[in-house]
Amino acid sequence: MAHLAALSQVSFAVPAGSDTTLRRSAFKIQNISFGDKSWHPASSLDLKSRNAGLKKRLLVCMSVQQASRSKVAVSPLGLEDAKEPPLNTYKPKEPYTATIVSVERLVGPNAPGETCHVVIDHGGNVPYWEGQSYGVIPPGENPKKPGAPHNVRLYSIASTRYGDSFDGKTASLCVRRAVYYDPETGKEDPSKSGVCSNFLCNSKPGDKVQITGPSGKIMLLPEDDPNATHIMIATGTGVAPFRGYLRRMFMEAVPTYKFGGLAWLFLGVANTDSLLYDEEFAKYLQDYPDHFRYDKALSREQKNKSGGKMYVQDKIEEYSDEIFKLLDDGAHIYFCGLKGMMPGIQDTLKKVAEQRGEKWDEKLSQLKKKKQWHVEVY
Repeated sequence: MAHLAALSQVSFAVPAGSDTTLRRSAFKIQNISFGDKSWHPASSLDLKSRNAGLKKRLLVCMSVQQASRSKVAVSPLGLEDAKEPPLNTYKPKEPYTATIVSVERLVGPNAPGETCHVVIDHGGNVPYWEGQSYGVIPPGENPKKPGAPHNVRLYSIASTRYGDSFDGKTASLCVRRAVYYDPETGKEDPSKSGVCSNFLCNSKPGDKVQITGPSGKIMLLPEDDPNATHIMIATGTGVAPFRGYLRRMFMEAVPTYKFGGLAWLFLGVANTDSLLYDEEFAKYLQDYPDHFRYDKALSREQKNKSGGKMYVQDKIEEYSDEIFKLLDDGAHIYFCGLKGMMPGIQDTLKKVAEQRGEKWDEKLSQLKKKKQWHVEVY
């Protein structure tokens, strides 16, 4: 499986404890059955030819059945041995040449814009921890520096250290295609499209991609207390690191990390068709109701208590008493998404704190001091 791109890409799941050889050879066979359950392969070409609804169910999760109470075996477990996260193994001047495994559209037809799930084969040579980012250098010349390559674009990794194939050789990115619309004509101007996001979303299996990193420590999942509370607040593709956390908590059989706390995800998107990884999260909610909560803010479909659009800060306000109590008890809180999300959230938290007779600036300072506050916006 070192060169996944050369093989027919399949969607498969293997219950924890299943024979490792079978799991490793799963890419070579046509379908897999365990008892009364059957997993069928889905090549990238197959997925392209199916309707959007079926595609959405098959892509990404390597079939949602994996997220059952029977967790999935992962390897190599040596990825658990490092005491410190890997940092900047590959730098911009000497990036690693990885291979695109698959690119699939994540959103439905009524979503504004397009978001893709991009799986990259790094051959186990660029290991990372949950919450870190990869840099991507798109092909071509930097228009501001003729003769030089493009600048690095950072993307939060949307998989665990074992990747979507559970073998430690891939990483997944959640990429929104950046497009520009002319304000006068209202039409898309391809000349001003985002170079890197369009390169990734247009990639085909087998294409090469230059990556750097991994980078980042602020969003690492603290694992010293497996019973801790983790409150995750995401807008759009900011859900990427949280998908990694949740797969580690609820999908993978990691002997050294058995999560018994509470994970609470708030996800803000435009509408139902814009939800990302929703079937995975819904499955965790079904299987681990005592350990996972999932609240969605759909700005174009829901109204807040004032009759305006529902944003994540409105959901935070709705549950503010509970959130503040959890923070007082040591919960970690994470924010990831566009930087424009933070002012509204900060205003809401400040208002709630004042209603509780607290000074938000002091409380925020304490949260940062105790390393409970984690922000990654872009």
